[in-house]
Amino acid sequence: MNAVAGLRAWKPHTMSLKVNSRIPYGNAADVEIDETGEIPEVRFASDPDGGSEALWFHFRLTETQPEPPRTNKVRLVWRHFDNLPGGGNPSACAPVCQPTGQSWMRLKQGEEVQLPDGRRQAVWYIGHPAPHTDVALCFPYGPTDVDATIDRSKEYWQRDVIGLSQAAHRIVRLSNGVGAPGGTQPGIYIIARQNPGETPGSWVLDGLLRQLAQVRKAGYIVWTVPLAGIDGVLGGNGRGPCDLTRAWGQPPLRHETRVLRQDLQRWKERCRPILAFDLRAAGAGERDGVYSCTANAAADPLAAEETRWANAIQNELKAEFAAGEFKRGGEAAPDSNAATFYDFTHGVLQVPALTLKIPYAMVGSSVLTQKDYREIGRRLMEAIVRRRS
Repeated sequence: MNAVAGLRAWKPHTMSLKVNSRIPYGNAADVEIDETGEIPEVRFASDPDGGSEALWFHFRLTETQPEPPRTNKVRLVWRHFDNLPGGGNPSACAPVCQPTGQSWMRLKQGEEVQLPDGRRQAVWYIGHPAPHTDVALCFPYGPTDVDATIDRSKEYWQRDVIGLSQAAHRIVRLSNGVGAPGGTQPGIYIIARQNPGETPGSWVLDGLLRQLAQVRKAGYIVWTVPLAGIDGVLGGNGRGPCDLTRAWGQPPLRHETRVLRQDLQRWKERCRPILAFDLRAAGAGERDGVYSCTANAAADPLAAEETRWANAIQNELKAEFAAGEFKRGGEAAPDSNAATFYDFTHGVLQVPALTLKIPYAMVGSSVLTQKDYREIGRRLMEAIVRRRS
């Protein structure tokens, strides 16, 4: 073959892998794909999307060639790992993936790679997509999942729209009864997803809702808002501008918290409130287990009741899911301009309140599945019923 023929035979390398974050709850930024090596490498970061922190990611990795000449692996590189809340810990991070036609599954624990200047990245390997694989920090959860749980409840859960978000999305509240003015039935109020990317809280709530619909325990008024930060949930935000956690003051800093404050006051007037709690996620690298947060003020008259609730929940979760240090402080805001759910429910409404934080991936060395999260929710409901029976 002469030189001219050789030049004609050579073809430039064409990219066949594509990253698509324009999917429900999608989030990815600073994407680079390198297919020149033996194992293709996909580098990505979490998009802060206007917020102070970046954590949540969810994207679709697609193979565009029908018969690509590829190895059976792809190397995923999570960039800018140093900038994650708490600094990150790759050995405690186990994202999830869903190849075409399969269920979501956990990846193996990540490994840390340091760049020459000290910057840190987290690395995982997945099977080559055929034709595509979805990848996310944790199991995604959104309105369709809420709908599925309502459908399974055989009309136990009633859906009501209590207001609109700042982007005019409906804020949906589920209830098993509306109570009555001056009602004496014990009441529980639950919210999840103040931070849109904290999907572990949603899966735990899902387990609780299913359990209560199954046993149909009478005598409780339960109201719950499964997707409090609905704008961020739909937009794929992690803790972007839709973060509600420090927006509960007066006046409220977000329209969502104005809506939620009003609904909590409405709930309090129609039952005998016994507990309000908020389901959140722990840091990305935490694997101690589920733990509770309060203001931890021993002199507060509600503190003893909150401790009793925390003890009941810890006893039900057992060491399988509960952190060794289960009761922790830190939920009260330092000033009224950054008031929290706890500040409002405990401080203003005078209702015992807890925040429960659930790991994104692991308890100790055990990875958490969707079934595990639902089991945590089931046990949480069992703890409430046992304590009040």
